Amino acid sequence: MSLIFDIKRYAINDGPGIRITLFFKGCPLSCVWCHNPEGISPDKEKLYTRKKCIGCKMCVKSCPQQALTLMADGVVTDKSRCVLCGKCEEVCPTKAMEISGHEYPINYYVEQIEKEIPFMDKSGGGVTFCGGEPLMHHEFLLQLLERCGSIGVHRAVDTTLYARPEIVMQVRNSCELFLVDLKSMDSDIHKKYTGVPNELILSNLRNIAESGADFIIRIPLIVGVNADEDNIRKSAEFLSSLPWQRRTVELLKYHDIGKNKHEKLGTQYNPQGYSFSAPDDEFLRRCADIFEAKEIRVKF
Repeated sequence: MSLIFDIKRYAINDGPGIRITLFFKGCPLSCVWCHNPEGISPDKEKLYTRKKCIGCKMCVKSCPQQALTLMADGVVTDKSRCVLCGKCEEVCPTKAMEISGHEYPINYYVEQIEKEIPFMDKSGGGVTFCGGEPLMHHEFLLQLLERCGSIGVHRAVDTTLYARPEIVMQVRNSCELFLVDLKSMDSDIHKKYTGVPNELILSNLRNIAESGADFIIRIPLIVGVNADEDNIRKSAEFLSSLPWQRRTVELLKYHDIGKNKHEKLGTQYNPQGYSFSAPDDEFLRRCADIFEAKEIRVKF
């Protein structure tokens, strides 16, 4: 089962032009700073936004499992009773209750993509498949990529590249662009903060580069994790060794937007209490100098 937890229209940061982005649910990484923690689990989950709740009790009354109770601090869900049927989401007038993860036929998603074609055509945009990790759902992803290709839509895949090499190459043959996160060149650091080492990621990145695939590298810069000159120099050295025509790196400053989503999920952001912060502009300029010395273009 492949679940989609969000469809974002008029996206301008997920590849060239104006795009529609589909977010797959499920990821083999569990980055501590994840912006989309609702995309980590491959299963349906319930989100509750306390500040949107008006205490109308419509969700409580509609729940067939009697899993909801209105308390002084909001609606509480008995997870042992809740079956994620979505009745509470359907009746909530303020969208305080949401089910993260829906499964629709492939034709539904193609129809949503087709509606955006006028905006894509005017801006040089297309569709981006994101997550979570879309490569976890490679069979369904490949079907979507094939359908989009048949109607002439530009296809991008936003991925960690943490997948079997044969899957990566199958997807490579069915899309025009990869957006690849490069979090740390040190495998131990990578595993500490994401849950997995980086050897498979770097190997797959080299493979797609040698295959002639088009890709953009995106580096989330986090002081305390990877925002140091040693990591940046190693990143530049590795990337400069690849046969890569676009040679573009996007540097993304850390922010804690995932914190609010953890609150909605009822989970804890950064439970280990790691010290994270965004680098200053001076560091970004030094990063740009390091990459540009290797003839790699930098975007902030």
